[in-house]
Parts: sequence; structure tokens; C-alpha cells
Amino acid sequence: MPRILITSALPYINGIKHLGNLVGSMLPADVYARFQRARGNDVLFICATDEHGTPAELAARAAGQSVERYCEEQHEIQKRACAEFGLSFDHFGRTSRLPNHRLTQHFAAVLEKNGLIEERTTKQVYSVDDARFLPDRYVEGTCPNCAYEKARGDQCDNCGRLLDPTELKNPYSAISGSRRIELRDTAHLYLLQSKLQARIADWVAARPGWPQLTKSIAQKWLKEGLQDRSITRDLYWGIKVLKEGKPRPGFEDKVFYVWFDAPIGYIAATVEWAEKTGQGWERWWRADKGAADVRYVQFMGKDNVAFHTVSFPATLLGSEEPWKTVDTLKSLNWLTWYGGKFSTSQNRGVFMDQALELLPADYWRWALMANAPESDDASFTLEQFAGVVNKDLNDVLGNFVNRVTKFCASKFGEKVPEGGAYGAVEEKLIADLDAKIALYTAALEVMEFRKACAELRSIWVAGNEYLQIAAPWTAFKTDPARAAASVRAGLNLIALFAALSAPVIPYTAQKMFELLRLDAAQEARWPSSAKAALARLKPGHSFTATDPLFRKIEETEVAAWRERFGAA
Repeated sequence: MPRILITSALPYINGIKHLGNLVGSMLPADVYARFQRARGNDVLFICATDEHGTPAELAARAAGQSVERYCEEQHEIQKRACAEFGLSFDHFGRTSRLPNHRLTQHFAAVLEKNGLIEERTTKQVYSVDDARFLPDRYVEGTCPNCAYEKARGDQCDNCGRLLDPTELKNPYSAISGSRRIELRDTAHLYLLQSKLQARIADWVAARPGWPQLTKSIAQKWLKEGLQDRSITRDLYWGIKVLKEGKPRPGFEDKVFYVWFDAPIGYIAATVEWAEKTGQGWERWWRADKGAADVRYVQFMGKDNVAFHTVSFPATLLGSEEPWKTVDTLKSLNWLTWYGGKFSTSQNRGVFMDQALELLPADYWRWALMANAPESDDASFTLEQFAGVVNKDLNDVLGNFVNRVTKFCASKFGEKVPEGGAYGAVEEKLIADLDAKIALYTAALEVMEFRKACAELRSIWVAGNEYLQIAAPWTAFKTDPARAAASVRAGLNLIALFAALSAPVIPYTAQKMFELLRLDAAQEARWPSSAKAALARLKPGHSFTATDPLFRKIEETEVAAWRERFGAA
């Protein structure tokens, strides 16, 4: 049984995530994890809240809470939202927990021992009015690249360029707004990525199966030449900097940079899972402990790719320890809100908790994955969302289930009818489905999710087309046995559709299994053949004709949502 380790980019702690965050990493990772479990593979799906760094301190300050209390509350909020969206993490941890502290300090120690960390004194922004050095995100100003006036000291949200705070024009403190800032000497630790240039380049070259977006970002950084990167910051909240197990002299008021400790959080969250379940974490992460045969797949938005193709590998490879590194990194572009950015402060866009107030999770899961931003950025609009839900879920899948169950209940009762054998029409259906299932399976295997959703929809369409051809409502008048055969095929198609749809719309799949009185846990295995699937339910098997699986979204609702969520 293949073992597959799956990690999603860690959602940052400062507030509930929007739909773009969801489809950028967590949701596609969940679809893939569910698919691989259905295939019978041994899957470990890990995620955690990313809790250190400047934004956590700023958000806690704005909320009037200690940063510890703020992170604790926000973790529970995000954990609940993820669960309600059906994200099937085996464990959803926290980077602020002890395992991540221990592992981060371990990596820093071995990297320094290997000559890959050195202490450097540099100029850093100091706020006179705040009486403190300002980490990168505590400094804001005008981007030197695109002139955006609200660029952060680490990155410009407008053009995406990575920055150093000293590069900003007209800088000011994000804490107080004070412009009384100056450059002063301060010491920090640097990870010497430049020494690992050749090794990282060889490591990237050994992964030819990466998506084009992932490869292009990695090659861009390598072509520009890897830069040594500071891995400490002047902050209270974070992982303390040690030397030989004691506070490092001169670093008592510093912590490790969030981008150093956050990826290590994948391993640490696995340690948390192991402590909770009593299972071993090293067999997933250490090649000398059995992880050599693990296939490791990461999911993330394009803005995180550079750190996972350069900085995190530099940490793992530079340790000279047998850590498991990623095999496939599935990167996605950005989902935009009507072509612009989602924004909490400007009330633009739908966030995870708000989405679930409006409609069940599967409506969103389907619409997001069917329009996943893979080849390019994709614009989310409420009009498009309503159209996809109404056409695909209601008119195609929901309509098929409703027609079959209601017709059978009215003519044969709530059980699979006897009589009639499958004929040429069913044989053609089986051949057509086998071809479509193969294409759907292949698309999921290579993580081409838009293509996979298109193939799944075509499978649902095939069921509706079969009903039109078989026309049991017409055949019943002259040949009840033929009608019984086509209804039996239709009921079996519901079970087949449930198994195939479960990775994308798991709650709906559960409902479909329940109406057929089947145990979803036993039935959700990936279908081996359409012929076997159409013989699954035997004559006499009971079912329950239920209300429609979906409802249409009305234009009046879209208009109200547009106003509420800033879709002007």
C-alpha cells in the first residue's frame, strides 16, 4: 500500500480565511487526500495554524488581547471552519506548540554546526517613539518597485516583490504611525543559502514532474542566485533563540523568523499527531526510519512556492540529516474577487464562516474546484458561482437523483425493482462510463482539478443522457421489465456517482449513500469498473426517496450578496 504524506500551506492565525485562501491550498489538498484514501492508499494529511510573526502581534494588539490568548482563540475558530468545510485533516496543529519549538531550535543548532548559520550585524529600522527595533512587517511605506504606498517591509502586496524594510520609501511604524525612525546596528542570524545554491539546484532538477508554475518560480530564484537570509526577528512572540540549550547572548529579545519555523511546523504537527494517536511520526519524515518510500505532496498558493522550493529545502538538506523532502509541489495561482483582492478591512469578498452562513459547504467546494486557479489567476464572482451551482449541482446531479428515486418510488416502491436484464443501451453506458472514469481518475492523480471536475460533470451528464434514451417512464407503459432494468441501473448510478463525487462534495456523497441505505465508509472505495458498479444494488434493496439534494440560487440572493460583500 503506497504511503502518501500530504501537507497544505499553513493558514496564518490572524483571522478567518477567505475563499481564495481555501482554494489556494487547503481545499485541493483535501480533495486529493480523499481521492487517495478511496484508492486504498495510506494517507497522512497534516496542517496547522501558522502563529508566529509580526501580524499575530499586531492582530492581538488590535483585538486588545495577549498574543497567546488571541492565537488560542483564532486556532479554534479556524479549526472549526475547516471541519465544517469538510477538510479531512488527520491532524490540525499549531506552530506555537512545544514540538515546533524543539524542532526549530534543533535545526538551527545543526545548521550552525554545519557552517550554514552565522551572526551578522546589520542596519535595521528603529522607531524612536516606540523605543524598539521594527521587524519587517512593523515597517510600512512606499514600494521602490511600483510606488504602492502601503507596502510592507517584507513584501509589496501590489506587485508581489520581496522587500527589505530599508528599501521602502517614506517608511513609518505600523505600530504607532510614527515617522521618527532611523537605522541602527543590530545582530541577527543568517541562513547561508548561497552556500547551498548548487545543492538546491540539483535537488530541483531531480523533480521533473513538478507543475510548470512551481518549476518557473524555483528556477527564477535559482537564476537570480540564492541570497543569505535573516532567520531571526526582534519580537516577543515566537520561538526563542538558543545556543547550547541556553538563551543566546544578545538574542534575549529576539525570536526565530516565522518563515524559518513555519515550514518546520509540518513536521511538528506530525509529532503532535503521533503524540495524540500513539503512532510513529518518524516513519513519515525520516528516511532512516522508513520514510524513504513515502510520497510527499505539498499544496500551496504561488506566493509561498519560493520558500518551499528554496528555504525549507535548504533547512532540511543543510542539516545533513535524512529528512524527507517534497516529491510533488502543487502550486496554484490566486483566486480574485471580481478581478481584485479579497480584503477583510475593506469588506470585499466572502470568507469561510460567511460562506457557510449562506449555503452548505458542498456548493462552495464544487464551484471553487471547478474553477480552481491552476493555469492562471481566476476571478470569483457571485454570478458565476450561482450559475455553476444551478447548472452542475442542481440541474445535472441533483436532477438525476431526484428523477430516478421519485419515479421508482411511484411505480415500483422504495426498493430496487426486479425483472428485466441489462441490454445494449446499458452496455454502451458501461463502456462510456469506464472511459470517463479513467479520465477522471487520471486527472485527479496528476492534480489537474479543473479538468477532473469537468470529467466528473461529464459522468453525471452521461447518467442523464442514459435516462433520456432508456426513458423508463415511457417503457413502463408497454414493457415494465425494461423500465425496471433501467431504473435499477439508475439507482446503481447514484451509488457510483456518490463514490466518484466524494472527494469533491463529500457531504452530498454521504446523503446519496444514505438515501440508498449504504454505509459510506464501506462504499466509498474507488470503483474498479462501471459494470461491477451497475450490479452493486440487488433487486429488493430498499432506499428512501428524499428531498432534492440541492436548491437553485435565486437572482435576488445574488443581488443581496453583491451588496453585502462588496462586489460593486
